[in-house]
Parts: sequence; C-alpha cells; structure tokens
Amino acid sequence: MHLYAAFLGGELAEDRMGEDHEVVFVVAQDTTSARKAAQKKWGGTGRAHVDAVTRLEMIDGYTVALERTGAGDVTEMEGYN
Repeated sequence: MHLYAAFLGGELAEDRMGEDHEVVFVVAQDTTSARKAAQKKWGGTGRAHVDAVTRLEMIDGYTVALERTGAGDVTEMEGYN
C-alpha cells in the first residue's frame, strides 16, 4: 500500500463559473485504485474528476511509511487569515 495525493476538480455551486478544487490523500495499492478512492472523498457538489495524482514516497528528505492504526481519517487543517 502507498500514500497518494490527488488534486480533484468538480462542479461549483449554482451560479458560479469555473470549477472547484481540493486536495485529498488516500492509501491505495496502485494509481488506478488511488484515483477511485480519491473521487469518493470529494467534498463539493456534483461529480468530481481527478486532475492529478502522485504517489508520495519521500517528502523533504523524509521517507513516508504507512502503519495501520485504525479506521478513517485524522487530519489537522490550518488556514490563513
């Protein structure tokens, strides 16, 4: 199993032009499975499509390792003011 980051695009709410985007992370065996799992995490309205997906193996010199510890997602989000 590998960690993937996916950039999703999808329909905006009514009366908006363009499309909405979000990044989600999924654990999957391969890129095809990662694309399918990512689409299920779409938080917007309507259908989503995958604009890009990448397997994350090393970030800033740190190796990414996966260890099953439970079910579901735990994330910490920080925004800007």
